[in-house]
Amino acid sequence: MGVKVKFRPSSLKMKEGSIIFQVIHDNAIQHIPSGYKIYPTEWNGSLSCIVIPESADHDRKAYLTKLIKDITEGLTGFEKAFSSLRQLGKSYTVDQIVELHSKPAAIYHFLAFGRWLVSDIKLASKRRTIETYQSALNSFERFLKETNHGFMDEMNSELVSKYENWLKKNGICLNSTSFYMRNLRAIYNQAVTKGILEQQEPFNAVYTGTKETVRYAVPLETIRKIRDLDLSHDPGLDFARDIFMFSFYTRGMSFVDIANLKKENLENGFLTYHPREASKILSIKWEKPMQDIVAKYAKHKTSFLLPLINEPVKDNRKQYISALHYINKKLKEIGRMLKLNTPLRTNIARHAWALTAKNMNIPIPVICEALGQNSENTTLSYLATIETSQSDKANKNILASL
Repeated sequence: MGVKVKFRPSSLKMKEGSIIFQVIHDNAIQHIPSGYKIYPTEWNGSLSCIVIPESADHDRKAYLTKLIKDITEGLTGFEKAFSSLRQLGKSYTVDQIVELHSKPAAIYHFLAFGRWLVSDIKLASKRRTIETYQSALNSFERFLKETNHGFMDEMNSELVSKYENWLKKNGICLNSTSFYMRNLRAIYNQAVTKGILEQQEPFNAVYTGTKETVRYAVPLETIRKIRDLDLSHDPGLDFARDIFMFSFYTRGMSFVDIANLKKENLENGFLTYHPREASKILSIKWEKPMQDIVAKYAKHKTSFLLPLINEPVKDNRKQYISALHYINKKLKEIGRMLKLNTPLRTNIARHAWALTAKNMNIPIPVICEALGQNSENTTLSYLATIETSQSDKANKNILASL
């Protein structure tokens, strides 16, 4: 398997012969003309390379020098084609190698580079980037497979527009479509930077912005129904409900923070933790409904407060993602049981707490403090003057109203 440079002499003595590429794969050989011609005296057969005779004039030396450079780039192109096809993990033919070499912007190159990039990022432990890139690549490959596009197609604006339409037809929302496009564009631009692809601006005509997300919340009456639902027949549903309610009880704590809570976070009647998406530490007064849930699962033998993650490993993210999918799947079942108009998910507990607080006329700055929000400049000016005790008082009043 590989590619070599060969010299094919002319049938006429002392006439220029042709330089060809010999591509070999799975016992199949194909000869590709380079379009260049040289004299027999300009070829070293034992080394299989072009040489520049000392007797050559200035113009001939310049021509041969350029030819050597172009042949080297041609060899590099074939090696890239081989590498791209290997990384796709599928069988391929010598014809596909030749075709890929002739089409430097083919999808083969893009997908192979994307997979290499994900593998390379793994070494840098950028887990979130890996997941977003992998998710986008998986979606794009599903599109190619379902629409019967060949991997030799060009990676151009027409193809990307077709992908955007395919996403819309499959019910993918605008923000998710933009998410895929932005990540594919990031991969593409890195391929261009590394010389794998030539820039064709394929993402210029598609949507890559963000649309304000509709925040769904349920009223306090629905929270009561969720809490009081008899789920003793299904421990999985019961556990998902408990996690949802724990989030509500703890002022809308996000699932990732709940999953990573340690027993040591609870001390002297306060649950203290550093939210993943905030720059400050939050402290929540420990209330009886929180304790009831934790006590219910106290038998699990780990350092975590709730049994969502096993003993710590170098990277808990896989466990957290798996648990999140499981809990949300069960919550959707609960939502269907209650005939809710909106699919029930973990983040709705956070929105529901904020809505309940607002309906109880709790000041917006106190709500922002309780939720740990600190990204809006208009909110930050209030936070410095608000004591945590106000957030705890607000939470106590909300729990008492359940």
